[in-house]
Amino acid sequence: MRSESKSSAADPSTTAAQAPSPSPSPSPSPESTSADRAARRAVTVFPILVLAAGAAGLTTPGTFSGWAPNVPYLLGVIMFCMGLTMTPQDFSGVVKRPWAVALGLVAHYVIMPGLGWLIANALGLSPQLAAGVILVGCAPSGTASNVVTYLARGDVALSVSVATVSTVLAPLVTPPLTLLLAGEFLPVDAGSMVTDILKTVLLPVIGGLVVRLVAGRYLHRVLGLLPWLSAVTIGVIVAVVVAASADTIKSAAALVLLAVVLHNGLGLALGYGAGKVARLGAPASRAMAFEVGMQNSGLAASLAAAHFSPLAALPAAVFSVWHNVSGAVVAAWMSYRARGTEKAASA
Repeated sequence: MRSESKSSAADPSTTAAQAPSPSPSPSPSPESTSADRAARRAVTVFPILVLAAGAAGLTTPGTFSGWAPNVPYLLGVIMFCMGLTMTPQDFSGVVKRPWAVALGLVAHYVIMPGLGWLIANALGLSPQLAAGVILVGCAPSGTASNVVTYLARGDVALSVSVATVSTVLAPLVTPPLTLLLAGEFLPVDAGSMVTDILKTVLLPVIGGLVVRLVAGRYLHRVLGLLPWLSAVTIGVIVAVVVAASADTIKSAAALVLLAVVLHNGLGLALGYGAGKVARLGAPASRAMAFEVGMQNSGLAASLAAAHFSPLAALPAAVFSVWHNVSGAVVAAWMSYRARGTEKAASA
């Protein structure tokens, strides 16, 4: 992992971990301990912030009436922040480990879309909710996965590479997958979706990357603020999405939560299993779990609201909260097991 870890990205629940890769040393450096503490704090705070935003949208929906057209622009701010945190090193891992990165991409864009379709049909979701769940599955990785992989003592370099490339490929992959799997529930304009992803994801990311390359020396003082700017922005998106569906949430909330928990949990398990089957090793398998199971829910919410309905964006809003909670818990468990294995090996 590079010395300055990726912070905010497609899913703004990311944090500026700004720490070296986890070391097996039983006595971590003060810098590593501080970075670990900062990462844990951001992963903990983000779900609380998004939950509060959702509650605000549910209790005072009138406050956010008329905000829906601004959601794509809010997502553009998040993606620009992602670009500002990127460097060419994010892409170097693709050249160094093409097999592992390719496996991560295939696993991500096969497992999560497929699970979304299976869960939507198994639970008998309404067309709007089914399309929303499937769209979450077709979204690229959320880079909260990078920080959570770090906390889990996983292969952070692999995590960063997969998350970066999956975001760059999203305009080519997400629309046709959504058309294929969600087209039976609702009409899908894949061409328009490609244009929207290019405008709200790829162009802002490239813009941020260019700014970073040209004026990187002037940005170091503000990089630590980017994940928090992104967190606030995704909170606003969630509030707008929830407010638009406030009248129907009470009847659908339990079913949506069940779908999200199944989607995320099975994605984490199958991602880890894919790494094990491919014999990538324990750290890489831990990274695969989070790269498969954690999604760019901000993008999914924006696309669902623009192309389907506010109700279709509800699964993405719930996913924004849940996958950070589950990711932090699973990372803590994996880290505990990894430390135990390292101690046994050293003994």
